[in-house]
Amino acid sequence: MAKKENDDVSKTFHSLVESADRKFARVRDLPLYGRSPQNHYFQKVFKAYMRLWKYQQENRSKLVDSGLNRWEIGEIASRIGQLYYNQYTRSNEARFLVEAYVFYEAILERKYFDAGGSGKAKVDVGVRFKELRFYARFLLVALILSKMDMVRLLAERFKALVDDCKTNFRETNFKEWKLVVQEIFRFMEVDSALTNVRPLRYCALFDTHAASRPYLAHFHARKIVKFRDALLTSYHKNEVKFAELTLDTYRMMQCLEWEPSESFYQKRPVESVYKKHPVELSENSTLIDHSGASGLININLAADLTDPSLPSNPRKAVLYRPSVTYLLAVMATICEELPPESIALIYLSASGKAARSNAFQVESSGESKKSSKDRVVSGAYSEHKIHVLESHCNGKRESSDYHDNCLWLGPRGNGGSNALYPGDIIPFTRRPLFLIIDSDNSHAFKVLHGAERGEPAALLLSPLRPAFKNPSAVDTTHNGSQFTFFLTAPLQAFCQMVGLISDSDMDSYNDAEEILSLAFSEWEVILCTSKGLDLVWAQVLSDPFLRRLILRFIFCRSVLSVFCPPEDDEQYLPVCLPHLPSSVSARSEVVQSAIIQLANHLKVADCFQFDDKEAR
Repeated sequence: MAKKENDDVSKTFHSLVESADRKFARVRDLPLYGRSPQNHYFQKVFKAYMRLWKYQQENRSKLVDSGLNRWEIGEIASRIGQLYYNQYTRSNEARFLVEAYVFYEAILERKYFDAGGSGKAKVDVGVRFKELRFYARFLLVALILSKMDMVRLLAERFKALVDDCKTNFRETNFKEWKLVVQEIFRFMEVDSALTNVRPLRYCALFDTHAASRPYLAHFHARKIVKFRDALLTSYHKNEVKFAELTLDTYRMMQCLEWEPSESFYQKRPVESVYKKHPVELSENSTLIDHSGASGLININLAADLTDPSLPSNPRKAVLYRPSVTYLLAVMATICEELPPESIALIYLSASGKAARSNAFQVESSGESKKSSKDRVVSGAYSEHKIHVLESHCNGKRESSDYHDNCLWLGPRGNGGSNALYPGDIIPFTRRPLFLIIDSDNSHAFKVLHGAERGEPAALLLSPLRPAFKNPSAVDTTHNGSQFTFFLTAPLQAFCQMVGLISDSDMDSYNDAEEILSLAFSEWEVILCTSKGLDLVWAQVLSDPFLRRLILRFIFCRSVLSVFCPPEDDEQYLPVCLPHLPSSVSARSEVVQSAIIQLANHLKVADCFQFDDKEAR
């Protein structure tokens, strides 16, 4: 009788698993972009997994008697965490990301995939693959949440697990997983400079300036648009990435979100939130949960890690190495579904057609370098690009300019299928766009200004080449784009440019942050009170994310204007179109004074070419 009852429970359990998995597959395959209603799909699959979890909790002993393994429970929990993460990628609501983190941490704490907890001496290779996927997914969530202590812990365990799998399953190829391990350690190495400094996300504590707040509160433009959607993508050969998140898109994605709560900024050791809900071992060594009705977590735990007073994050479509046709399809969907009086941000980071080689790569051939006056990374610069640059500077526009120059979004050997031309973007200018082009061919996109089909676009175009005091000491292929770095972490980018270690003296570094913060506050007031501010910029000035990008662009442009040789300004300076007011130009007194103060404070003034009058 008992055996039949156990068999019936097991049959019902597996039926619930199959039903939940089918619903999960439907949600997983839904597009990650667009505003079409998908919440009812999410609710259905979530209810299916909650029903499944509750059933296994209520019938745990019978299921164990029928042969239920702990890894099967872990697999259900992992699916729920994955479900939450998928919902975050579609909605960009921080609470879903935090819920995913909480679920994944529960799996880690309770060792659901651990061989010792399963009562077996050795887990089969299929279970090991599930555990590897769990670690990779947890790493991605922890990375996006900037939980770097947890990332380091997970990375070490992940590496140990891959090594163990290679030892115990020699007949199985784990080469791809070894590459994933290399990816996360490479990513951590590059991103380690940011672990002890301010978050990339918008944090009211640091990014809201008391002195300029009244001016922003009373600022009114003829037209105001809301920042609702963003499309982010990058493609560079050998760029640093983890999973499908490149370093450049990671930084920009972080920059366009609110810091969830101050607890995420505080540096604290890795500790489980489940200390509020302890887990005990029973006599038969199985775990007894005290974490709410679900048996896995108390869903309300996530409320401790989010701030309900914060506005919602803008929706972001983060595309990993998309085809040009797919990119344009996503762009079309975003523009089509963009609500009235709204603006979309398009961020593209890729090398361009005109260069014979990626100008972002540092010379490693041992050839003689330029004099120290030319403190820049060298790279090929073709006559064709010079011609295009000159025609743009002279205000000339040829019809071929729209389709002769491009960004490469894939290997160049595939011909035009991976080429994105300035003319490809023109149809989408019927809606308000905030375009950030980070490329060694970015200036080719100047032709968009004045060619819009309905709404003037805001353009932030990167320098054609990065600049460093010691080019040989900076591998830009492995450190991401300098322009993106300036837009997302301006002081760190400044320190990297002049060869300083940003956290070597935290007191001095924090004082430098304060200098920059005061400068941004002053520039905000100037922009708010400027009568010559173009409507393209005025209409977005009320948005904290876009305003911060504009301020950081002003800083980047001014820094590079006194760092790079004046005869090469066109190559090493970023461009904004329409032009910002002259009161915040690269050489304006109010902007330059802040750069001088910062350089003097960090004792790197000798790296810059300040006028004697400016430096006094």
